[in-house]
Amino acid sequence: MNIQPLSDRVVLKALEKENITSSGIYIPDWANKERPFIYEVLAVWPGKEGKSIAVQVWDKVLCGQYAGDDVKVDGKEFKIVAFDYILAKIN
Repeated sequence: MNIQPLSDRVVLKALEKENITSSGIYIPDWANKERPFIYEVLAVWPGKEGKSIAVQVWDKVLCGQYAGDDVKVDGKEFKIVAFDYILAKIN
């Protein structure tokens, strides 16, 4: 990947959603229109002066459904968000 975020931005990649519900029902891709909320952190900038960013590359995070900007680089889709729009870190 050739993207380096600036300021307090973080580059995220959507993780594949499960197509089978917990009760065993298969949901085809065309029927599952919700955007994923779970992302993997691919790049982090150190942050603004006096403000550190509490996520690292490869962390899994929850992010608002419509937060940030969707970008396409080399045919791959990414989301770039300000750190404040990351809701939680998944352990």
